[in-house]
Amino acid sequence: MTACPAEFIVLAEKLADAARPVVRKYFRTPVAVDDKADASPVTIADREVEAAMRAILTAEVPGHGILGEEHGRENCDAEYVWVLDPIDGTAAFITGKPSFGTLISLARNGKPILGLIDQAFTSERWLGAAGRPTTLNGQPARVRVCPDLAHAYAFTTAPELFCEKTRPAWDRIAARCKRPRYGCDCYAYALLSSGFCDLVVEAGLKPYDFAALVPVIEGAGGIMTDWSGKPLTIHSDGKVCAAGDARLHAEALGVLNQ
Repeated sequence: MTACPAEFIVLAEKLADAARPVVRKYFRTPVAVDDKADASPVTIADREVEAAMRAILTAEVPGHGILGEEHGRENCDAEYVWVLDPIDGTAAFITGKPSFGTLISLARNGKPILGLIDQAFTSERWLGAAGRPTTLNGQPARVRVCPDLAHAYAFTTAPELFCEKTRPAWDRIAARCKRPRYGCDCYAYALLSSGFCDLVVEAGLKPYDFAALVPVIEGAGGIMTDWSGKPLTIHSDGKVCAAGDARLHAEALGVLNQ
């Protein structure tokens, strides 16, 4: 894959820098919570963070598209599309749990080529981009070796987020892995990229939930695909499997598709 242009990496960091003070302003404060049409929660923090990032993109790359969780789609047929999740893990955010993150991705012709996970409260930033290794606060981040499910610490955000058709697949993973873990939202993928867990399996995600995670995982030496093993694009169906070890990834796909 062609390397991500350096100026877009700088721009992604600028977006994250703009998001951080807004996130910190509202975290662990009594913000009002609204329920969206799909019953997921949203706060003023979600809306203000995305608005701040979109304003920068509109000013600096007006020809690019934007796909955001809170403020919708704009010019998404463009070659370059920015995919934004201002607070991935809003349920964690409103309950004071620092496992949420701001997700920023740039897709070229649908394929994520840049991803950033920013945890404003802990001042942690994972950055992955095509053509360069993933970093955590500027230092190399690397997945760890884990050859099989029997040795794997496997994350998903919550079992109840699977639907009736996909829940049995997660249950098989949970039964065969060394330790199933829950409740980390995007932070689980960040931990995987830094070698603290081995596998993340989820379903029902939207592009803004997973696009930023792909370059971070891949740049750290891991692999992240859909459940059929195909590369993820912003048009994928939202079933994802991320692993630090290709052998574990292959075994997990086999279990998911039994």
